[in-house]
Amino acid sequence: MTHALANARIPKLSVVVPVHNEAPNIAPLVREIHDALAGGDPYEIIYVDDGSNDGTLEELVSLMGRFPGLRVFRHALNCGQSTALLTGIRAARAPVIATLDGDGQNDPGDIPRLLGMLEDPNRPEGLQMVAGLRRKRRDTPWRRLSSRIANSVRRKFLKDDTPDTGCGLKVFYRDTFMELPHFDHMHRFLPALVKRAGGTTLSVAVRHRPRVRGESHYGTLNRLRAGLVDMLGVMWLQRRVRLTDITEYLPGGGTPSPSGGEMKRLEDASGPVPPKTGESRARE
Repeated sequence: MTHALANARIPKLSVVVPVHNEAPNIAPLVREIHDALAGGDPYEIIYVDDGSNDGTLEELVSLMGRFPGLRVFRHALNCGQSTALLTGIRAARAPVIATLDGDGQNDPGDIPRLLGMLEDPNRPEGLQMVAGLRRKRRDTPWRRLSSRIANSVRRKFLKDDTPDTGCGLKVFYRDTFMELPHFDHMHRFLPALVKRAGGTTLSVAVRHRPRVRGESHYGTLNRLRAGLVDMLGVMWLQRRVRLTDITEYLPGGGTPSPSGGEMKRLEDASGPVPPKTGESRARE
């Protein structure tokens, strides 16, 4: 098999897919990701099996010989989607990350377009994340309604200006993600957390497909309850951040260094962050 997927080369893109009991969807989605990215820059596919018990791990291992850049990690216990994402992104070798859900509802064919927007020379200032926006969702009416309510509440209180933060398809810089606070369910609040750190996000319309294999693992009431508690926590984090202009002066009163005037985050136990004012935008 000749393609850009190769362990011998450092990839430019790492595709991270967290899964739990998705055995029927493994092979079709791995092939789709390969087809979407083959012929381009080197990439790797990282699957994190979050404690599955349905043969998901066996499916993944069986594909590793056919797809040399497929890397597989497994949690001994089911730890949740946010922890699985963190495991995969920590292991990623590329500077840019693409994430998507493992149920096949996100279309990997959208990844190159989102990646191109992230790296576009004319991109919005300080852009750190391009997030998918599911315009025509192929879900049940109840799930669409609950998601619409959750997104409206989240946008009102967190001011993240992101219409569909629940879409699993996102492309962003690995360094940006690793600087964010990590907690259970944090994947639901990535745009707000990026904005809190001084970055800009962009929402872009993407395709959404019905689930054709396996069963949904979402419990709507549990998600709403946990989402409310987590949102209060994110609001607390937002109030802990301080952004200010910092100018460094050279010895003897010389010209300020090139770092002067950048936006920096000042807070307890924080590291460097993207040097731009937080902003989110949506694009068709």
